[in-house]
Amino acid sequence: MKPLDGIRVLEVAMYGFVPAAGAVLAEWGAEVTKVEHAVTGDPQRGLRQIGALVVEGEPNPNVDNANRGKRSIGLDMSIPEGREVLHGLVRRSDVFLTSFLPEARTKFGMDVSDIRAINPTIIYARGSAFGPRGPEADRGGYDMTAFWCRAGAAATITPPEIDGMISLPGPAYGDTISGTNLAGGVAAALLNRERTGEPSVIDVSLLGSGVWAMGHTISLTNHLNQRLVAQPANANRSPNNPLVGLYPTADNRYISFVMMQPTKFWADVCRHMDLPGLADDPRFGTTESIAANAQEAAQILAEAMATRTLVEWSVRFSTLTGPWAPVQDTLQVAQDVQVRANEYLVQSGDLELVANPVQFDMTAPNAGPAPKFAEQTDEILEELGLGWDQIIELKTLGAVT
Repeated sequence: MKPLDGIRVLEVAMYGFVPAAGAVLAEWGAEVTKVEHAVTGDPQRGLRQIGALVVEGEPNPNVDNANRGKRSIGLDMSIPEGREVLHGLVRRSDVFLTSFLPEARTKFGMDVSDIRAINPTIIYARGSAFGPRGPEADRGGYDMTAFWCRAGAAATITPPEIDGMISLPGPAYGDTISGTNLAGGVAAALLNRERTGEPSVIDVSLLGSGVWAMGHTISLTNHLNQRLVAQPANANRSPNNPLVGLYPTADNRYISFVMMQPTKFWADVCRHMDLPGLADDPRFGTTESIAANAQEAAQILAEAMATRTLVEWSVRFSTLTGPWAPVQDTLQVAQDVQVRANEYLVQSGDLELVANPVQFDMTAPNAGPAPKFAEQTDEILEELGLGWDQIIELKTLGAVT
């Protein structure tokens, strides 16, 4: 049994952020029904190209990543008959999940007061770009704008000599993080409702999630009233600790050392890198002396690292006590032994997708495939008690797909 078995979530949302929350809730056991426009569906279904990468045919990871394990109904909420179907879905749901802006929520009669009039105990969860208050509460946005640029990540990570900014690492980077935050809020609200009987209104924004992700940096810089400026693009090591930084291997791969207490790990690193004579060298015996001789130490380690390949160092460093890691691209991550051992990638239909990061009882989530557009429309309408004459009439009116 999964933690959210028996919980019904009604998702009226588009693109990546809020649907990602629905995907997490589905992997935690909830039954998630996705409402899509009766004709055009979720615009995310049309996203086929990311940079130079193009997806042809089905499946489309750009859709499946945020919509795994759901059911889809095509619904036109702009006409009364479509709204009646929506109301039927609301009556039987535990959670209403939406990304629609305030104006659209009012237009389609699905703001908090509208939904609560139909189901007084439903949990109402909304994801926004900039939060529910303030002068920009009505504005939309994406993870590039609200999460990455506005929340400080882009400016902090971009070295001063680079014009413009370094972009986020890939599609839906801020969406998935924000979606997981929203799913966590829904889970907490479900527990609160069980304890108190009171339903909650939950808000998570891309801006708020981005500020949270940058929280340490924002708090630190705000306290000191100084910016944290990124190191130059080619500065891969700490200026005062040779055990923090990147070192190239013989096969042009990189290993990252992050050993914040250099005196604790220096001797062990020397032994693992065939530098036993430097383990007790007084130049590297104290934090002060290591800092004073950091450049010399880094050069010694760089020359040693360049003598073996990443695979060779990985074997040697398997017993290294200090934290280290290979620098990997996404293809290499997908084959990482730890990623595979912990089932961080799971099968979802014909795709392998990254599972949400929460596991219960050391069990990977079961990620069902994403639905095709409006795939379960008839099935869902029948569950609402509609007969085929009524369903055909709704189709004729264009209320459902």
